[in-house]
Amino acid sequence: MTMYPYADRYPVIRGLPSEGRDRESILRELGDMAHLEDTKWETGKASGSFYCGDHDHYDFMGEAYSLYSHMNTLQRDVCPSATRFEGEIIAMGLDLMHASAATDGDPVGMVTSGGSGSILHAMLAYREQATRNGIERANIVKPETGHPAFDKACHLLGMEMRRAPILPDTTQVDIDAMTSMIDDNTAAIIGSACNYGYGTIDPISELSDLALARGVGLHVDGCLGGWLLPFGEMLGFDIPVFDFRLPGVTTISADTHKYGYSVKGTSTLLFRQRELRNGQYFFMTDWSGGKYASPGIDGSRSSGLLAATWASLVSLGRDGYLRYAKQIFETAYAMQDVVRAHSELRIMGTPSFCFSFTSDEFDIYHVNDALRERGWRLNGQQYPNAIHMAVTRPQTQPGVLDAWTHDVPEAVAYANAHRGEPAASSSIYGGAVVPNDEITAKINAVVTTMLDGYQSVPPES
Repeated sequence: MTMYPYADRYPVIRGLPSEGRDRESILRELGDMAHLEDTKWETGKASGSFYCGDHDHYDFMGEAYSLYSHMNTLQRDVCPSATRFEGEIIAMGLDLMHASAATDGDPVGMVTSGGSGSILHAMLAYREQATRNGIERANIVKPETGHPAFDKACHLLGMEMRRAPILPDTTQVDIDAMTSMIDDNTAAIIGSACNYGYGTIDPISELSDLALARGVGLHVDGCLGGWLLPFGEMLGFDIPVFDFRLPGVTTISADTHKYGYSVKGTSTLLFRQRELRNGQYFFMTDWSGGKYASPGIDGSRSSGLLAATWASLVSLGRDGYLRYAKQIFETAYAMQDVVRAHSELRIMGTPSFCFSFTSDEFDIYHVNDALRERGWRLNGQQYPNAIHMAVTRPQTQPGVLDAWTHDVPEAVAYANAHRGEPAASSSIYGGAVVPNDEITAKINAVVTTMLDGYQSVPPES
């Protein structure tokens, strides 16, 4: 890890160049870096992140994006296509989440910049609703396994976050504990379908009953699984109902940039009722520049993101998503069987396409160390130490399951041989890294730079 990658290949730019470069050399440089980075995940040994893995599909979306990249969704009179794309993306998301079952509401939605954006907008909607109901400082109750984006949203919006513990055996939220945390200032509770760390689905049906009984909202975080789990259910896999068929579910986030196989920077946020969504609209009618209104936090956005997402969804259709979902679920369960074949390893809860495993006999990061030596890049958890694999389309390509079947036993043997010794790797969100002093210092430097607003000047060396 370095703050200045590729410094050994290309000069570090320390200010705006005085003269522009020719486009061909720039594209060669970009292509070189892209090729090097693609080789790290094209093997199918990288957990998550690259959900599609199909370069033809990437090129197709790139063409769609390029046609609209310069267009602004804020200017709908000039670019009405943005209204079509966004409306139809939302309609497809609502259809997937059985919005027709929400006969007590008027289902609507919005396209956001990603999972964190969808979560932030959902929390904004609940805060505004709570404010209208006379609550001065609303609180949210989430499972401990709920994504940190909820905590970040509460921090930004001045809301209180309460974290309910999970049941260790199931890794699902403790319903009784969550119930005890709800009070008159609670705006909403959270359930994951599925959570990032363990890939397990909270008991959304019970949470729905709880939300109705206590008169609070229920947000289902389907950022990771929202565009995959419904197809797993259609295929007959054991996927519990988590969508608008449950009467207590009021909002759902589902990332199109993950298993929707679109480009990064898009997600869907779906509402059971229009009134809840409308509460987050911003209006300023007395500005000298004209009457201003926006449906969310973002102002200008590239229509290219909408065009590429629309193109991805329409090009694949239900048949395409079902075909890929079948491959992903079958691969995930086969990979879990390899893990279960070793008594030293224990899978956390009852996962589906994303699964986490630990060990009660040795530090699981010894297994991670050995797998890293064999080219695998898994994601790390803590409390307890665990590692997870989010199965995506790259894992379904020929040879990857065979490699997993061969490498896991060798990694277990390595871990057995190094019991009692400190492991080299540890957990950082999005991956497991080697926590030596040099990397720790660099991580701290990156965080400091971020907090300084990226205003620091790169050093000479």
